[in-house]
Amino acid sequence: MTVSRAPGDTVPRPRTAAGRWRAAAWQLGGLLVILAVWWLVTDVLKLYPAYVFPSPRAVWTEVSYGLWGTGPQDGKLLAAIGGSLRRVLTGYLIAVVLGGVVGLIMGAWPPIRTALGAYLTGIQSVPSIAFVPFAILFLGLNERAVLFVVILEGFIPVALAVSGALLNVPPALRIAGRTLGAHGPALTWRVLLPAAVPNVLTGLRTAWSFAWRALVGGELLIAGSKSLGEQLEVGRNTANVALVLATIIIIGVIGGVFDALLRSLEARVRRDYGLEVAQ
Repeated sequence: MTVSRAPGDTVPRPRTAAGRWRAAAWQLGGLLVILAVWWLVTDVLKLYPAYVFPSPRAVWTEVSYGLWGTGPQDGKLLAAIGGSLRRVLTGYLIAVVLGGVVGLIMGAWPPIRTALGAYLTGIQSVPSIAFVPFAILFLGLNERAVLFVVILEGFIPVALAVSGALLNVPPALRIAGRTLGAHGPALTWRVLLPAAVPNVLTGLRTAWSFAWRALVGGELLIAGSKSLGEQLEVGRNTANVALVLATIIIIGVIGGVFDALLRSLEARVRRDYGLEVAQ
């Protein structure tokens, strides 16, 4: 079975327990090196003023106050995380449903795929931030505009992934399905779609990445609600670089955690389909 990968995709091969611990140790070592260089530049060499490039301790203070502080202004990062996750999960689920339906239609009917495929690919190449002004003018300066951008950025990868995955199903499976009496929607639902699941999961992971980035971009321009984008704006308006860096780190951690979960699910499905061989 031919399996497509997202650009830059590196689905890890199954590792033994020792291999996973070794990888975790390397990753921890990389993190310590980054923190050491950061501390050296800011606290020891003092190459930049603290209001331009704060130390790791200052950023950690913003993280701790924002997540579990007890003061009247504390805990805002935690509330912002909740608001952003609610929006992105809502938009992502809608995008998956819409993209799945359109992808099935495109995969089942070649004329529809020919008519829509090139345009969806073209729209996908447009940065999500470019759609924000249109969303504001079309839906208003509110949360619906953010959801619109998130859904748009998540919908297209799913539609293209489902359509492409159906095309990559080996002809032998199609022939076998027809021989057993499956035709039309039954062939797609019972034979082609189950065979296309690994590639579809790759599209879902790509869609999550696009949706998460689109969310932050939209929230950054459409402030006014509890969101990580709003925290970035607050940090910028108050010249609080530590808050900006703390918010960026949180955005990266959340995005990485969800990507890791989807990557783990994808790897497990690929092993179940015999596409990965345990080492």
